[in-house]
Amino acid sequence: MKKLLLIAFMAVMGVAAAVAQPRAIGVNLGYGVDLSYQHGFGDANMLDVSVNIPAFNGIGAKVTYDWVNPFGTAVPWNNKGEWNWYLGVGASGGMYGLLDSVKDNGAWYVGAAGHVGIEYQFWFPLQLSLDWRPTIGVVGAGGIGFNTAGLYDGISLGVRYLF
Repeated sequence: MKKLLLIAFMAVMGVAAAVAQPRAIGVNLGYGVDLSYQHGFGDANMLDVSVNIPAFNGIGAKVTYDWVNPFGTAVPWNNKGEWNWYLGVGASGGMYGLLDSVKDNGAWYVGAAGHVGIEYQFWFPLQLSLDWRPTIGVVGAGGIGFNTAGLYDGISLGVRYLF
């Protein structure tokens, strides 16, 4: 019985700790659309998970672990809201070319993802950001090659609701 109570207590504390962290949900507009979710781990780290529609012609996902204000360098012009910048690494994968008229023209991709951005958090629960999320890795379309297009498609403007 004591073990069951300890397990229940640990589960409740784990859920409480996860819910107490700052979170944001929103959209990034750029070379397609990204639906993103950010989960903060204190003030210095966050996990960014996004489902993207690259060039409105496919589907993909990116997960990055980001450091907020890395190297101890905060943006110096904080006034009523708060400026932050972040840097992160992670993984990406998906498919594109799904709507092309030529049969079997779709391709898959998988690789490493980066994340560099600057954000402004208003004094109310809204966040605006400018992000660059490059992807580098392999692509397959009838053969396997190197994905260089992923370096250019990651520039986007983001709008997120903080909760």
